[in-house]
Amino acid sequence: MTTQTIQVGASFESKTLAELVQKASQFKSHISLVVEEKTANAKSIMGIISLNLQSGNTVSVVADGDDASMAVAELKNIIGG
Repeated sequence: MTTQTIQVGASFESKTLAELVQKASQFKSHISLVVEEKTANAKSIMGIISLNLQSGNTVSVVADGDDASMAVAELKNIIGG
């Protein structure tokens, strides 16, 4: 399991949400985003929307699987923008 905490970048918008879900879906690992006490599947657009991510928020990316490290690194680039 790989976990990294990231601050949401200033350019995070709905287009970024779609990019995040598309990128997460390319990995075999189970990937979750955790904000405060809410957890969402990173491969679900509705789940990500429910987190109400905004610039400056802190989010933890948690991935479990063979490609977990790579998944976390790729999503970090998108979220941190």
